[in-house]
Amino acid sequence: MTPTIDILIVNYNNREDLAGCLASLEAARPAALGRIIVADNGSTDDSVAYVTATWPHVEVLALGRNLGFAAANNAAIRAATAPLVLLLNSDTIAPAGAIDGLAARLEATGAVAAGPLLVDGDGHPEVSFGPMLSPLAELCQSLRVRLARSDAAIARRWIGRLVGRERTVDWISGGCLLVRRQAALDAGLLDERYFLYEEDVDFCEALRRQGGRILFTPRARIIHLRGRSVRRTGTRPTAHYDRSHLLFYDKHLPRWAPVLRWWLRVRGRNVR
Repeated sequence: MTPTIDILIVNYNNREDLAGCLASLEAARPAALGRIIVADNGSTDDSVAYVTATWPHVEVLALGRNLGFAAANNAAIRAATAPLVLLLNSDTIAPAGAIDGLAARLEATGAVAAGPLLVDGDGHPEVSFGPMLSPLAELCQSLRVRLARSDAAIARRWIGRLVGRERTVDWISGGCLLVRRQAALDAGLLDERYFLYEEDVDFCEALRRQGGRILFTPRARIIHLRGRSVRRTGTRPTAHYDRSHLLFYDKHLPRWAPVLRWWLRVRGRNVR
């Protein structure tokens, strides 16, 4: 029997997409569902009042201000009680059976965390996993992402083969990440210095250092409406990304951090 899953959704001024996400969970309620917890980062679009009035069974953590993705997820993980927790973006749609299927693969393989195939609204796959960050790995990942966004038939076939096989990976996108709650606590949760971006890569690294296996499985599929929540943060996504990118290099690749700083300055992106 699959352990109970608490679904954790971070929201910031994304009421419309959040409504779609919650509606999909209501329409195709996972058999193993425990609680749904929305961690709201001080939204000003009446998200909290809307969820409270429309979805009375959904719990809301009103955090009062925008603490960032990592800190909000941590608050939700601490509030959760189920053995499994699913970090789920507010701009996702969960088809029937997807979450239960993801949990089944986690249990069958003994992985500590697992992520599904993410597809956009047109059904095109994302590359939502990858190797541990390094300059070479980032170059390869950038090429994969560009191919995934290409309409060329050869690119689509190559990406289809890449995402069509279940595999052990270094990291899974935090857009939909199922993890054993105790393992998350033992790893120290997500590093709250990351406001947005790279926190999922860093978190998966912490889980792997404890001996955990990270699983990507295309046997479960989640629709991801690609970054619509990010555009509502009030800050340019590149600014968030650059800060998190530098933090990651300072923490994990300190020898390469000065090179990254130089490269950002060359591109006119002087991050402090």
